[in-house]
Amino acid sequence: MIRIEGIAAFVATVENGSISGAARQLRLSKSVVSERLAELERSLGGALLHRSTRKLGLTEDGAAFLPRAQRITRDVAEAAAAIAERRGTLSGPLRLAAPVTFGRLHLGPALYPFLKAHPDLALTLDLDDRRIDVASSGHDAIIRHGVIDDTRLVAWKLAKSRRLLTASAAYLAEHGTPRTLDDLRRHRGIFYTNRGAADWRFRTAAGPVSVQARSMFGVNNGDMMRDAAIAGLGLAMLPAFIAAPAIKAGDLTAVPLDVAPDEEYLYMAHAQGRDPSAKLRALRDCLKEAFGDPPYWDAV
Repeated sequence: MIRIEGIAAFVATVENGSISGAARQLRLSKSVVSERLAELERSLGGALLHRSTRKLGLTEDGAAFLPRAQRITRDVAEAAAAIAERRGTLSGPLRLAAPVTFGRLHLGPALYPFLKAHPDLALTLDLDDRRIDVASSGHDAIIRHGVIDDTRLVAWKLAKSRRLLTASAAYLAEHGTPRTLDDLRRHRGIFYTNRGAADWRFRTAAGPVSVQARSMFGVNNGDMMRDAAIAGLGLAMLPAFIAAPAIKAGDLTAVPLDVAPDEEYLYMAHAQGRDPSAKLRALRDCLKEAFGDPPYWDAV
């Protein structure tokens, strides 16, 4: 007989990359997780994992079983949460992914009161600047800044995100202050590598226009983009939620172009075809209220 505890141990081991990680997530001893994995493999009649002293990998059977196992554990968790929600409480696991800088600066402070108000929730937050594939990663939702063009996702707008072209006073004194889009092409750019050097998009009377400047520095983290701009390496297109404190402190200047950067949004997105739980909807509403309209970080 296949037991749900064994399936949960298998999924947690794969998603954490180790039995130790699974034990920490499940709050069990390593020996209990190992026993549950062994019992599951006996029930299925074959090995699911390659075990070695250095790494753990999926067997062919394990790779085939994993998506179904993830779906089973998610369905059981959602069923338990649905019963709790019928009783007027939010409970059970919730897994999110979000960009590092936004998570640290703004998402965390908005989450903590929500979690305190709902102590039966068990939230796992993965901060990563990579583009997470929520349709296959096991996350309930992702927080994303910018355009979402994945048709497999349902996106909820959380807040507007004003973007600012920024530079240090020292850089502008040395290289001049650009006034037009043509001026930008002669300047050094600091770019977010997950978007590329064509990320400078502006609103014009003829519609959105992208400008490609000379790449001076590329990095996949907003904090480092801001710091590189403060160091005078070049111009950086930054969201106000990163740039505003540095502008207020006088470390950065918003470059006064004759056109404005294209407007963007912060989204919470979940996989299409998966009914969002009451706890996910409640979290969405909490974040929208915490960020405000217009969002508090836009007050530059």
